[in-house]
Amino acid sequence: MKDTIVVGYGPCGISCAIYLRRYGNDVLVLGKDGGALEKVSNIENYYGISSISGPDLLKQGLKQAHSLGIEVRTREEVLSIEAIDGGFEVVTSVGRYPTRTVMLACGTSRNQWQLGKRFEGYGVSYCATCDGFLYRKKKVALVGSGALMKHELEVLKNLCPDVTVFTDGKPLEEEISPEVKVVPEKITELFGSEKLEGIRTESQSYDIDGCFVALGSASAFTFAKHLGMQTEGNRLVVDDHFQTNIPGIYAGGDTIGGLLQVSKAVSDGALAATAISQFLREKK
Repeated sequence: MKDTIVVGYGPCGISCAIYLRRYGNDVLVLGKDGGALEKVSNIENYYGISSISGPDLLKQGLKQAHSLGIEVRTREEVLSIEAIDGGFEVVTSVGRYPTRTVMLACGTSRNQWQLGKRFEGYGVSYCATCDGFLYRKKKVALVGSGALMKHELEVLKNLCPDVTVFTDGKPLEEEISPEVKVVPEKITELFGSEKLEGIRTESQSYDIDGCFVALGSASAFTFAKHLGMQTEGNRLVVDDHFQTNIPGIYAGGDTIGGLLQVSKAVSDGALAATAISQFLREKK
């Protein structure tokens, strides 16, 4: 079991991993991509560096982590985080990894679905594991097209006899059973009175009892819905030690909001690592 798994290899995640490693902890870093920093062409306000591109700064951070013997698995998408005895299990597109603590440094939550916001808690869910049992023997929709969708489908198909995948106009990225109905059209509306009653696409309406959202990649918002972490809007709420309301799960950088700058992300990572290291010492 790892001491800490860091989700995200941007400035916050790598900073946290570096400090944890220097404190003597066993750390694993996982992430699908470099997040927003991969799209930044030029950074000119970071201390000690007059000008650098986002991708180059990411490379420098990864190089530093590797030099300390930190294992960083890039292009490995984290799908869910589950509570287990003694800590947590991080589930990815490749495997399952037990850990005592988790640091969420995966950027801003991108997959809070605005179209479904009205019916959150009234037919719209972001967690098949949490809420799938409530819809057993009922007709449900699953919105998504990638690995996260497939992960949620595996849970739902054992509970619900009628699951329809809606890709919301995107191509299906994962191979699924031909028995599962797929609707590739863009979703235009979710409708119902007091609770969700159906989905309307560009050409047709579908009566459903529930809708599970699995758009894009799993984000901090997704993990929060799975584990019951406190959120405000699309950000995670943490205490002065960067710990969420779930003991052992920490967060920093853009994930918790505030000044969305590299300097703040690096600071959050260092401070969170110090708190995590103290938490681990007390647990041991």
